Amino acid sequence: MSSPRRRIETDVMKLLMSDYEVTLVNDNMQEFYVRFHGPEDTPFTGGVWKVHVELPDQYPYKSPSIGFMNKIFHPNIDELSGSVCLDVINQTWSPMFDMINIFEVFLPQLLRYPNPTDPLNGEAAALLMREPPAYENKVKEYVSRFATKEAADAANESSSEEEVSSIDSSYSDEEEVPEMEL
Repeated sequence: MSSPRRRIETDVMKLLMSDYEVTLVNDNMQEFYVRFHGPEDTPFTGGVWKVHVELPDQYPYKSPSIGFMNKIFHPNIDELSGSVCLDVINQTWSPMFDMINIFEVFLPQLLRYPNPTDPLNGEAAALLMREPPAYENKVKEYVSRFATKEAADAANESSSEEEVSSIDSSYSDEEEVPEMEL
């Protein structure tokens, strides 16, 4: 049953040899980050995102998990978690697809043609439907604030620091609660 393992290695090697900047997590080919650039001729042009990818053991028969690490304003991407709502990844995934398809076709298409009728970010969807120019401006604002090379570099470090500090603060909150009740 080494075929899924071989397929993971083949797909990840293709990605590593492409023009994409790929960083493996603990030399594990099933978890890595890809530096993704916003497609030309869109409000996302010039943006750089760090995209977290996890490949399930059943890959390519089961779709990869994809998430944006730095913020992006888009109807089909959850602003807080970075989760992506994309049929081809979530419902209609096929073993014929590979990792290169995701970064060369699926994500650029998603950014180019958002679907406000199936939103993960209701604010982005509503703005796109009601005021397309205001939506475009907000996308560009997010690109300039959160999708710089530096933001993509820092995306992982800041999220792990936040996790650590939120764990620390939850302990201190628990300790403080009895004192406040006194």
